[in-house]
Amino acid sequence: MNEVKIGILAVQGDLRRTRRCWNNSAWKQPRCARPPDLDGCDGLILPGGESTTQLQFLQEEGLREAILKFAEQGGAIFGTCAGAILLATEVKNPKQDSLKLLDMTVLRNAYGRQVASDVVSGPTKLKKGLLEMVFIRGPIIQRAGPGVEVLAEYAGKPALVQCGKIMAATFHPELTDDATVHEHFLQLASAGIPRAG
Repeated sequence: MNEVKIGILAVQGDLRRTRRCWNNSAWKQPRCARPPDLDGCDGLILPGGESTTQLQFLQEEGLREAILKFAEQGGAIFGTCAGAILLATEVKNPKQDSLKLLDMTVLRNAYGRQVASDVVSGPTKLKKGLLEMVFIRGPIIQRAGPGVEVLAEYAGKPALVQCGKIMAATFHPELTDDATVHEHFLQLASAGIPRAG
């Protein structure tokens, strides 16, 4: 089996927990802090944190253009919380720039302050049982475009969405023991890679 290489944007977020999601598998997970770090990657994780800080880092380090090129060339990208904000075509509350890779409108910090964070379980298209979702000052997906598939919802709003090889979650799947979301992303990242045997 060919190895799938998943990069993790090394700016903010709980990188240790994000990397832990892959520790029991054969997948490589390099830290990405410069454009050359994306070389050879099949997928990229944009973790939680503060979206304006991350966006500034992407611009200063030349990663913005590198990520847009990565997506254009068929690389899989998964944004969680702040990462979802970075992927949206439109950001409100307040308005800010973004990578505009996923046709959706998001409201920043829309689920309230950190003390209002919550852990819930809900149905998902990814499996028969319920999916555990950890929300920490998460954004709300106010609008999902016509080509965006909703894979899970919370409080009547999309919480996990996908369009092609781009995924976004308003919650933190790395904070649970449920590997469903990450396994689905691995399938996206490995799509089109020749398999031996």
